Amino acid sequence: MERVGVVEWGMRRLWLVRWFLAVLLMAFPGRAAERMNVIVILVDDLGWTDLSCYGSTFYETPNLDRLAKEGMRFTDGYSACTVCSPTRASLLTGQYPARLHITDWIPGEGRTKERLRIPEWRKFLPAEEITIAERLKKQGYATASIGKWHLGRIDGKYAEAHGFDQNIGGYDRGQPPSFHAPYQIPTLEEGPEGEYLTDREAKEAVKYIETHRDQPFFIYLPHYAVHTPIQGKANLTNKYQGKDKSSSKQRNAAYAAMIESMDDALGTIVAALERLELDERTAIVFTGDNGGLVLRQITDNSPLRVGKGSAYEGGVRVPLIVKWPGVTQPGSVCPVPAITPDIYPTVLEMTGSPRDGRAVIDGKSLGPVLRGGQTLEREAIYWHYPHYHSGGATPYSAIRKGDWKLIHFFEGDRVELYDLKNDISESKDLSVEQPEKVAEMKQQLTAWRTSVKAQLPTPNPDYKP
Repeated sequence: MERVGVVEWGMRRLWLVRWFLAVLLMAFPGRAAERMNVIVILVDDLGWTDLSCYGSTFYETPNLDRLAKEGMRFTDGYSACTVCSPTRASLLTGQYPARLHITDWIPGEGRTKERLRIPEWRKFLPAEEITIAERLKKQGYATASIGKWHLGRIDGKYAEAHGFDQNIGGYDRGQPPSFHAPYQIPTLEEGPEGEYLTDREAKEAVKYIETHRDQPFFIYLPHYAVHTPIQGKANLTNKYQGKDKSSSKQRNAAYAAMIESMDDALGTIVAALERLELDERTAIVFTGDNGGLVLRQITDNSPLRVGKGSAYEGGVRVPLIVKWPGVTQPGSVCPVPAITPDIYPTVLEMTGSPRDGRAVIDGKSLGPVLRGGQTLEREAIYWHYPHYHSGGATPYSAIRKGDWKLIHFFEGDRVELYDLKNDISESKDLSVEQPEKVAEMKQQLTAWRTSVKAQLPTPNPDYKP
């Protein structure tokens, strides 16, 4: 009995300490020490298997491997679209691209002689959409966008028009004229000749962290890498040119160099967080905007089918790693499907920020699984791409429900059905064998399209075979 009393008293003391700390948090809500900083890193055209911790034996990513060991790695992370601008809009708003009517990369390919006519769609992020930066700014956060924007402009402004205090390097274009200074990017002060853009983005992030270390901050770091032009640093490119390629389908040395520089950028930022003793109150979310580019043998997404600009897994399955200090179990792996719009409500939860009832949020906070849960409360995730793309896509919508994925191609109103658990390569279409599953999923996909007011392609009177 005496021993039980000691334990009980210890528990009561622990509870009193926690209560006292909670009172202090309420008394001083503006102090940075009580708010979780957040850094969201979005890499352009990063393939699902482009990291060592996702299976690459050619690319070297020690800093990302470390992030995965310290946080949670999602095996079934998805981008909101098979191309970049829609995914970026989705991340910033928490909405599906179909709801936003931002459904292609800006300004798109403009193909007018195909079998179907693409619908009218937005080529900018509207001012009325409430971004994650705007939400956090109201909570006292310093906000910065460092890198690629590619979501149009409003009154001559880019990220600054959407809640970001600073826009460093973001403008209309989706790729830099050069990864080596002079960059010729109008929103980025030129660096010394030969400076590497990915290194520069990391330096700007560190500078922002140092400047705002005494207040909570949100950094959106959408790297221009690893998009074309494929330009790696010479010393790293030479390193990979001499590396044994016999055991890997990934063999592009310049692309490998870009991957390593992107990984080094994370290492630079994490080192700064540790030096400033901010690492234990800074959450990091790392992901990609669409699948890896397989054209011109830039990378290889095997075992996934095809890549960027495709309806298949290679076009939309991407790395997703989340480190939320004090919450994520180090080295944990999550098989629950997650998609870009989930990042928005997840960041709100990380920062203790309230939702704005005026805006629809399609994403689900990943908080339950980041805390060790096994499921999220939703039936399915969706894609809608009513466009043509040189990567192979024709207008389509898709739904993943459990392990099943159905793709509805608008040309010919045909469907394909895959069991991703047993066929991650989408090599066997089961639509003929599973008519009831097809009917169920197609009906659900159609209902979703209606609910988000998705714009549909129509027969093209100017079609020329």
